[in-house]
Amino acid sequence: MTADADPQGHDGAEPEVVDVVAAAVLAVPGVHDLHAGVAGEVATYLPGRRVNGVRMREPGCAIHVVLHWGAPVLATTDAIRDAVRPYVSGPVDVTVEDILPPDRTGSAAAPLRPSEGETS
Repeated sequence: MTADADPQGHDGAEPEVVDVVAAAVLAVPGVHDLHAGVAGEVATYLPGRRVNGVRMREPGCAIHVVLHWGAPVLATTDAIRDAVRPYVSGPVDVTVEDILPPDRTGSAAAPLRPSEGETS
């Protein structure tokens, strides 16, 4: 390991579009997490890892999320579409898989964050 290596383990490569989309979704107020779907079927597969909750298509993408309790569903899903529109051409389908109960601050039923280094 060199002294200037990234402590996060990133190799310095440009992020994939799906990584940028996932980050944009998670930055939207009211979004708690991405969700991989009931059987983990909503994901984009990359070499050596997968990004759960975002399935890139040509054109467009599908995004599955968990929202915070009290987040307005239509306004939040519209904000998600607006947030990813600069990175995705075509339709952006947003599915709300779950809503985090007001007494919970951790993860919902089974949301899965984008993971690096995960093998499938």
